[in-house]
Amino acid sequence: MPPTRQPELDPDPLSFNAALLRREPAIPPQFIWPDHEKPGAATEPPPLSVPPIDLGGFLAGDPVAAAAAARLVYDACRRHGFFLVMNHGVSSRLVKEAHELVDYFFGLPEPEKLKAARKTGDHRGYASSFTGRFSAKLPWKETLSFGYSACGGSAAETVEEYFVSTMGEDFRHFGRVYEEYCKAMTGLCLGIMELLGTSLGVGPTHFKDFFQGNDSIMRLNYYPPCPEPNLTLGTGPHCDPISLTVLHQDHVGGLQVLVDDVWHSILPNPDAFVVNIGDTFMALSNGIYKSCLHRAVVNSQTPRKSLAFFLCPKMDKVVSPPNGLVSSENPRIYPDFTWPSLLEFTQKHYRADTKTLDAFSHWLRLKNG
Repeated sequence: MPPTRQPELDPDPLSFNAALLRREPAIPPQFIWPDHEKPGAATEPPPLSVPPIDLGGFLAGDPVAAAAAARLVYDACRRHGFFLVMNHGVSSRLVKEAHELVDYFFGLPEPEKLKAARKTGDHRGYASSFTGRFSAKLPWKETLSFGYSACGGSAAETVEEYFVSTMGEDFRHFGRVYEEYCKAMTGLCLGIMELLGTSLGVGPTHFKDFFQGNDSIMRLNYYPPCPEPNLTLGTGPHCDPISLTVLHQDHVGGLQVLVDDVWHSILPNPDAFVVNIGDTFMALSNGIYKSCLHRAVVNSQTPRKSLAFFLCPKMDKVVSPPNGLVSSENPRIYPDFTWPSLLEFTQKHYRADTKTLDAFSHWLRLKNG
C-alpha cells in the first residue's frame, strides 16, 4: 500500500510564462520529468483502436444498438476504462463556441487571467502549471477550473455568477456559454450512466439516479508549445479521482492512454467525446471497471486545448457499490466515502497519480480508526 504523500509545496514558486520560456535555450529543471516518465524522443505511440459507441441508438431503445453498446463498454471498462461516444446529441455549435472561448481566455494578458487565480486548497480558478502547489515534475500547461451544480437552488452559484464575480461583467457571456456546456455535459453523462448500469447488470437507472443532482467540475486545458517536448509532459500519468471524465479534444493530438503496459495515442475526432472511468466510479463498481491511466504530451509547434467535464456525485452522496456487484467472489475492495473527502485528499494531502484510490482508502481507514 503506498504511503500518503504530501504535495511538494514550493516556497518560492516559479512563474510559468510559456511565451517567455519558449525563447530560452532549455526549459527549467522543474519541468523535466524523470526518465521513466518523460515521453522521450521515440516515435509516436500506436493509436488505440476503440470502436466508437453509438449512444444515440442505445438511448433510443434500439435493442441491437443497446446490446452492442453494452458489450463494447463492458469490454473497454474491464480492460482499461476508456471509450468514445458518437451520436451524443451535444450541439456542435456549442462545442465550437466553448473551444473559441478557451482561446480567448488563455490569450488574455497574465494580469487578467490572474483575476481568477486558484487559491490554496481550492480546485477552482486559473492555474499556470500548478507552480504554487508543486516544485518538481511541473506540467507544461495552463488550466481554468470551475464548479457546476446540477442541483440548482438559491444557494448554488451558477457558472455565470462565478465568472461575473471573479472576472467582471464582461465575462457574463463567457459564463453563460459554459453554463450551457455543463448542462449539456450533465445530460450526456446521465445517458452514459444508463449505459454503464446496463453493462454492469444493475439496470439503467441505478447510476443515473445516483448522479442526477451532481456537483461537478469543468476544466479548460491549454498546452502551449514547448521547446523541449521530449523532456516534459502536459499532464503526468494519472487516473482521475472523479467519477467520469468527458473530454473533447481540438485537432491537435496529445492524449495518450496506457493499455497492456504500452502507451497508445488517442486520435482527435471532432464528432466524438472521449470518456474515461475515474477512481470514484471504480469504487462504485467495486473495482470491476478500471480507472483509466492516461497522460498528455506536448509539442514544439502548435498549442493544444481540450474541454474536460468531470462528473462528481452530489456532495452528501455516499460512494458505495450496489449489492449486485458485491459477492464472495468479488468482495468489497474500497471503504464507503463521500466525494468531498476524496477531493480534500487530492487537494491537500496527495498529488493525483496512478495509486490515488489505494492511497486514499488507506488514509481513510487510518483517519477513521
